[in-house]
Amino acid sequence: MTDYSEIKSSFTKSRIGLAGIAMLVILVGLSVFTATAIPVETYKQWNNPASWTELPKSALPIWVNWFSEKKIPEHKILDVSQSTLKKSSSENIITQRFTDDYSYDYFPNEFLLQFDAQYSGSPVLKITAIRPDQTTLELLSTALPHSSQTSDYTDKIFSTNESIRKNLRLESQKFSYPIQSLTAKEIIFAKTTQHELLKGKYEFVITLSGKNIESFDSKMILGGKAFGAIGTDELRRDLAIGLLWGTPVALFIGVVVAFGSVISGLVFGVYAGYKGGKTDESMMRLNDVIYALPALPFLIILSVTTSNSIFLLIGFLMLFGWVGIAKVSRSMSLQIKTRQFVDAAKTMGQKDSKIIFRHIIPQIMPYALASIAISVPAAITTEAGLSFLGLGDPTYPTWGQILHDAKSHGAAARGLWWWIIPPGVMVAITGLAFVFIGNSLESIVNPKLRR
Repeated sequence: MTDYSEIKSSFTKSRIGLAGIAMLVILVGLSVFTATAIPVETYKQWNNPASWTELPKSALPIWVNWFSEKKIPEHKILDVSQSTLKKSSSENIITQRFTDDYSYDYFPNEFLLQFDAQYSGSPVLKITAIRPDQTTLELLSTALPHSSQTSDYTDKIFSTNESIRKNLRLESQKFSYPIQSLTAKEIIFAKTTQHELLKGKYEFVITLSGKNIESFDSKMILGGKAFGAIGTDELRRDLAIGLLWGTPVALFIGVVVAFGSVISGLVFGVYAGYKGGKTDESMMRLNDVIYALPALPFLIILSVTTSNSIFLLIGFLMLFGWVGIAKVSRSMSLQIKTRQFVDAAKTMGQKDSKIIFRHIIPQIMPYALASIAISVPAAITTEAGLSFLGLGDPTYPTWGQILHDAKSHGAAARGLWWWIIPPGVMVAITGLAFVFIGNSLESIVNPKLRR
């Protein structure tokens, strides 16, 4: 058998193997980055629509503007640029300002103010927009619901609010053309001389005034048609987060299934080959029965009739993944058990288990390592296929689940390519990395494949 130093030396000379290692290092790096830098809440709330209401539907990736002459407005969640508090004996006034340098070639979708106030009484909320041409537009002035005791109040104010539209119509004297038929976003972001987009620095001033205001937090969302590195889906979810979280999940599924299948198949096959006789015959007949079962249809039936838990799926994949390994390891065990060092171990009175685990299995480990590497992509693609059919675990953001959601919402027919291509590419890259490593190892440990 090939020793480990020879395997290492041969592997470092394989360009395909080194390419697979480089790809695997990148995937592991992405997994570590995801687990440490991205909040776990995004992973747990992947299928909770309430967690993604701030994002746009089916938004393009922001990098499409790099290749377009006209820039598509990006969806922005603005932070407070300035916050002040004025106290007096009669009332408290909290003022928060949001600024944005709008440089796109189209009007924004809409804008939204989301706020959380703690107060008693009935404070007044005002929203004012200061445009690049220094024109000031009074958007809203409304009293919050009265409360006789200190309480929390949370609300959202959209630009489609009828009060905002009425207030903007009262500003018609500032425009030299009719604005009655225009939407709020068009009035706020249009020039005063003609109905064209006005680029530049916009400032939104939010004021809450009242006698008993304990706290006031607000957030302004400027709607756009582009967001994030990979865009969003129909459910407003950031696909980059789903794609990143899918990496550690895919590696976990692939590696656990591969290790479980190969180790169980290796032990099963080596034991059958070493014992021989009726033990070998009965164990191999069991192997043949499981090998004859059609794996994918059987997995579909099991997923439908039992549960679509990802851990149950891993168990099913292990159940069907060990049989091929068992056949090969049995044939190798039949050859190794006739060697002199095995006979010497028997003569010394060593137990069968000690001979198997100390003398036979170490001789087959190079083949086992190659089998593990080759088994990983099979497990990943099988899980992706089941998830694509809607039989995966919906609580986990896997690449197959993302593709299933894309199919359910007609992403291909609607041209939402950013929802389909990235998860498919990630499945292909992950599978290719392990195939490169496995094929390189197999060509080294298998004498028939050596040049």
